[in-house]
Amino acid sequence: MKNELKILLASPRGFCAGVERAIEIVNRTLLKYGRPVYVRHEIVHNKQVVEELKRRGAIFVEEISEIKDLTRPVIFSAHGVPKTVPEEARLKKISYIDATCPLVSKVHRESEQLFKNGFNIILIGHRDHPEVIGTMGQLPEGSVKLIETRDDVFSLKAKNFTKPLAYITQTTLSVDDTFEIIKLLKNKFPNIKGPIKEDICYATTNRQSAVKEIAPNCDMFFVIGSRNSSNSVRLVEVAKKAGCVNSELIHFGKELPIDQIKKSKTIGISSGASAPEQLVQTLISEIKKNCEVSIEEIIVAEEKVVFKLPKELD
Repeated sequence: MKNELKILLASPRGFCAGVERAIEIVNRTLLKYGRPVYVRHEIVHNKQVVEELKRRGAIFVEEISEIKDLTRPVIFSAHGVPKTVPEEARLKKISYIDATCPLVSKVHRESEQLFKNGFNIILIGHRDHPEVIGTMGQLPEGSVKLIETRDDVFSLKAKNFTKPLAYITQTTLSVDDTFEIIKLLKNKFPNIKGPIKEDICYATTNRQSAVKEIAPNCDMFFVIGSRNSSNSVRLVEVAKKAGCVNSELIHFGKELPIDQIKKSKTIGISSGASAPEQLVQTLISEIKKNCEVSIEEIIVAEEKVVFKLPKELD
């Protein structure tokens, strides 16, 4: 006889408006210009999404220099790109469409405005993440100081900042960890200027809130998402911190710990902002093969955000 298992399903989960817009941009570009179209970097961090777009005629490259046919358009990923990238496309006369999430573009504009107004800028984010590379690449090299942890705040020296200070953040960070870092920054530099509206995006905040609500009641917690997806990895950390130590990322090719699932009474499930809902349903189907499942969806917010497509695709 199958053991009884309750699944608590986090909502919101999965695709955010920025991801939906980016995928739609690739599909519309293929429709308008035919195959192939180039995409610089993974359009969003999800292997299944990328593979599906490849099947439809998208060719993924890491750099503009890899583009073989300069007559074909190139799309920039949702994470945003340094200013040198569109500049290179212009020099090579390659037409491009920018799929940068509007909430990432907001951070780019903030950084430019702060720089113009004479601020020294601190960016809270993860080194080598494409979004951070894109944000730092909006300004001349050395204009932005990147910090990742609380320890980085302690090592900052006031004498190294010759102008008023301001901070900006990556959009997909842990809300709680970032709050702690900002608190330390404000203690150390009481006059530091922050964004008018916080930079961590609504979707990251909502998904983390839903996980926090559910995780304390779970024996196990699964987040579906890619290993290089910052927001998915943060959700696992949030679940552990909220009380479910047995939390893990279910990424492409990862084997499901069925034996542990069978021993559980309650498990939680969420998915990162670039993970298709189909993957959640597939996971639930797999669990149902082994357990008698009841599902409760825990809704912490309704998301109605929609972003307009670039004018080239209207």
